[in-house]
Amino acid sequence: MSDMSVDASKRRFLVNMTGAVGGVAAVGTAIPFVISMMPSARAKAAGAPVEVDVSKIEPGMLLTVEWRGKPVWVVSRTKEMLDLLGKHDDKLTDPASETSSQQPDYCKNPTRSIKPGLFVAVGICTHLGCSPTFRKEVAPADLGPDWPGGWFCPCHGSRFDLAARVFSGSPAPTNLVIPPHKYLSDTRVLIGEDQQA
Repeated sequence: MSDMSVDASKRRFLVNMTGAVGGVAAVGTAIPFVISMMPSARAKAAGAPVEVDVSKIEPGMLLTVEWRGKPVWVVSRTKEMLDLLGKHDDKLTDPASETSSQQPDYCKNPTRSIKPGLFVAVGICTHLGCSPTFRKEVAPADLGPDWPGGWFCPCHGSRFDLAARVFSGSPAPTNLVIPPHKYLSDTRVLIGEDQQA
């Protein structure tokens, strides 16, 4: 009789241990599976807002940063650049930025910016997704005497002014996109988060 009770306790012990080891193995197998379904740090960073130090951008120069896998331009516009903006509205497809999906409401103004001297835009042509080239020089030989400076898309010839508004007759149907952004200070801009947030 005592031999049977020893066997039953051993059996109970072995069954419990086997169950415990099986449970640990199941959890050990499930953890990598569950983790694989979570976004990676790189994926999280790709959609996260990007903070940009604008203090080092020289007047008239462009800085390119990446946000959500797209190039975003930050341009320090000079007074001369800003003075040119209102002089060619009659040649633009959407001079008043009426297409609301192209910019946040707080950038629906003649400069398409929060601060006129600092401009932020997504650097992807609205025609077929090429990245236009920054051509700030006025009236270069290859773009003609009416060129006021801006961006030229080398893929299909779309032209955008220094507020990224598209010129009439360009293949691009709309102005370039202005991403949500806000100022953290006079020298820091957060791209990817609205100023009201």
